[in-house]
Amino acid sequence: MHDLIIFIDSGDTLIDESTQVYEGDEIIRAEFIPGGREFLLKLHQQGYTIALVADGKNQDFLNVYREKDLKACFDAWVVSEVVGKQKPSAVMFEAAMQALQLTESDKKRIVMIGNNIRKDVKGANEFGLTSIWFDWSPRYFHTVEHPSERSCYTVRTYDDLYALVKELDQKAMRGERLC
Repeated sequence: MHDLIIFIDSGDTLIDESTQVYEGDEIIRAEFIPGGREFLLKLHQQGYTIALVADGKNQDFLNVYREKDLKACFDAWVVSEVVGKQKPSAVMFEAAMQALQLTESDKKRIVMIGNNIRKDVKGANEFGLTSIWFDWSPRYFHTVEHPSERSCYTVRTYDDLYALVKELDQKAMRGERLC
């Protein structure tokens, strides 16, 4: 059993946005960032609690993750179209906590992994979660313009991300601060 709870973004965190294939205005498929599928499967198989916390249209995510047969890796599924707000809004993180039946005291053991410092990192920081910036894609902001955009951790590879998840899980089990 793991104490660490993982909230994770999709686009350019697990899925390479440059590979998205559209039919009309709907994404019908996309490819994982090399190593992303294996990372997600490893966490799932090891019993981590994982929530998708992503901005976009629900059907797009369903199409991508069902096609890859990986929707079952997520214990909660929180998408901005359904929630009615986008990150960095606290509503997204609150919805994930509610879906997992978590309380305020659980925040200290939740990490948010994402590629966007103005949405994922800022939202996690302002909500009181531990932020992990997955700095893989050059597509989004890389300059911190406000202290709330400074991540607790920055990683560039899934190997480094997996090692960090293991380290933070150990800290969470000992009741230590994650950030």
